[in-house]
Amino acid sequence: MNDNAITDDEGMEKVVSTIKSTRIAMLTHTDRQGRLISHPMATQDVEFDGTVRFITERNSEKVADLTANPQVNIAYSGSGSWVSLSGTARIENDVEKIKELWSTFTDAWMEGGPENPNNVLIVVDGDTAEYWDAPGGSKVTQVAALVKALAGRKRPEGDQGTVSL
Repeated sequence: MNDNAITDDEGMEKVVSTIKSTRIAMLTHTDRQGRLISHPMATQDVEFDGTVRFITERNSEKVADLTANPQVNIAYSGSGSWVSLSGTARIENDVEKIKELWSTFTDAWMEGGPENPNNVLIVVDGDTAEYWDAPGGSKVTQVAALVKALAGRKRPEGDQGTVSL
């Protein structure tokens, strides 16, 4: 693997592509007892510009935890690619943005529609994103690359890097 072969723009493209193609992410934060907690969350805004948005309930434990300690990590796992986004979360009560992002998928999980005062946004402003991208994309290609790497005692080929947001 040659980290230096990828430009910052190409790395950002890989990050954006993985986030856009992976609707469910794992949001990891620290609870008020200091334990790491992860929640599956549906990414609401896929026009990634360094900020990620999730709709959640104001009265949830995760909102209380994020208010006390806003440092988070969001993990995306796509078809042969992965992104780990580190950033700072904040809670926003933006009814217009919630209306804009609301979908039938959101409606299945959240009560009362976008006007429900208990529905709020978790907005994560990313600091850095690490990405890994396996060659070929298909599982068969990835397994073949892994077997080939094991036989030659070399790391599998692919791209990886860190992007500042």
